[in-house]
Amino acid sequence: MEEYLVPTDFGEDEFIEKKSRFIGRVWPVESEEEALARIQEMKKQHYDATHNCWAYIIHGGAVRFSDDGEPGGTAGMPMLQVLQREGLSNIVCVVTRYFGGILLGAGGLVRAYTKGAKIAVDAAGKSMKRVWTVLYVPCPYSFYERVKLETESFGGIIRSTEFGAEVDLEILFPEAQVQPFLERLTDMTSGTVEGMETGQEYRAFPIT
Repeated sequence: MEEYLVPTDFGEDEFIEKKSRFIGRVWPVESEEEALARIQEMKKQHYDATHNCWAYIIHGGAVRFSDDGEPGGTAGMPMLQVLQREGLSNIVCVVTRYFGGILLGAGGLVRAYTKGAKIAVDAAGKSMKRVWTVLYVPCPYSFYERVKLETESFGGIIRSTEFGAEVDLEILFPEAQVQPFLERLTDMTSGTVEGMETGQEYRAFPIT
């Protein structure tokens, strides 16, 4: 199964540029229909805005954008390029503008819509959708901090931690990192700590 980046959640941020108010928003979506529904939702919510420009990328599907009345190439395309540079799929971005009376010029518009998309993406965060192998790792307290550090260095995510007689960790790893991590665990703890595979999941988890 493929692996690709998606937004972690809904993200929103805004700024003022020469008295114009720009509101950037992004959503994770699973289809073009869902992306178009989000765009229509913003057009209804901000019916009094000067522009509601948008762009979306559906993994393995449609890639679209609109300047919504701004000069050609100054809004939708710069927004789309932000999404592409960030490597994101299954995402829709809408940047709403309330005109403040001062013209920004083509270059100023490109910078403003680029910024509107970028701050929204940053607010949403990124998640990697891929096959994750789930490991159960019972760990003595003396090794807990070291196991946490090694988990991070091998690209793992600790999903749950239970503190009892020892620390029980449920950790997710990219498939390719499972064996190297288990070998490192054995070497580091002289065989005291061992991990056990309990399954696999194809889903998105936040990345830093």
